[in-house]
Amino acid sequence: MKLRSISLLVTFALSLLAASLAADAQQPAKVPRIGFLGTLPTNPHYEALRQGLHEFGYVEGRNIAIERRYSEARDERLPGLASQLVRLKVDVIVVDACGAALTAASQATNTIPIVVAACNDDLVASGIISSLARPGGNITGLSELTPELGAKRLELLKEAVPKVRRVAVLWNPAYSERFSASFRFWSADWTEMRAAVQVLGMTLQSVEIRGPDDFDTAFSAMTKERAEALIAFSDPLIVFHARRIADLAAKSRLPAVYASREVVDAGGLMAYGPSISDMFRRAAVHVGKILKGAKPADLPMEQPTKFELVINLKTAKALGLTIPQSLLIRADQVIR
Repeated sequence: MKLRSISLLVTFALSLLAASLAADAQQPAKVPRIGFLGTLPTNPHYEALRQGLHEFGYVEGRNIAIERRYSEARDERLPGLASQLVRLKVDVIVVDACGAALTAASQATNTIPIVVAACNDDLVASGIISSLARPGGNITGLSELTPELGAKRLELLKEAVPKVRRVAVLWNPAYSERFSASFRFWSADWTEMRAAVQVLGMTLQSVEIRGPDDFDTAFSAMTKERAEALIAFSDPLIVFHARRIADLAAKSRLPAVYASREVVDAGGLMAYGPSISDMFRRAAVHVGKILKGAKPADLPMEQPTKFELVINLKTAKALGLTIPQSLLIRADQVIR
């Protein structure tokens, strides 16, 4: 009788153990969560981030979740949105750019890894990271620090419009005043461009904008100073108001070269710069490595490897320009 009771107890215990193991086996694996902190929900490069995650084996809705937060171009909202992502205990935060978004994320957490998708600030000079090779903290990503491209844009402008001499340079000192490292970066950009105009036989006219209310005045100043063409620095203000900037350049009859293709998509003449979509895709690789155990402190801050030249032939025709075939065959995209 005792043996039978013991046997029943053993059988019962084994049944409980098997049930417990089966229940554990049925528990779904933890789905990693990514926080995305950006400016606008219409960011054209966001899909490149998702594609990069897919290539790394992560599919949204299947084995990864993405929490999106957008400031709607209102920087004062970013600290609160970053704090929301921290409270959600996301595994990684991706910010679309440096500046206010990265500042908000870095102030919200020094433990959750942060990946910046496209940074035009010198994070080493500003003390945010230790070095490009070994960032040393919880921040890594991709840097688009390429001041030499200012000179390259002048060369492209000269090739498209050989007779151009007086070039207006549209830039936003308010951005650099808020982020001092950007000022050092843009100082380098100015240095490169001033050296280039000596060779190209051009002169530069600095035209400052601090907000959309300055646009009309800025283009009036270009007309008054008899500018013959326009170069625009990389700046969120210009990208956000791409259509208006392109329209004002067209109204002023100014051939223009921009740092961001979004302005050309909106009607600008030409753009040359890093492929931001490619940078977002590569940022996804950083995210994937972190989710698999890598530390952001050890992941190098990468620099652009893919650059794109985009030309809008509709705008060229409206300006009465004939873009040389030698330039067209080098373009990554020609908008007809």
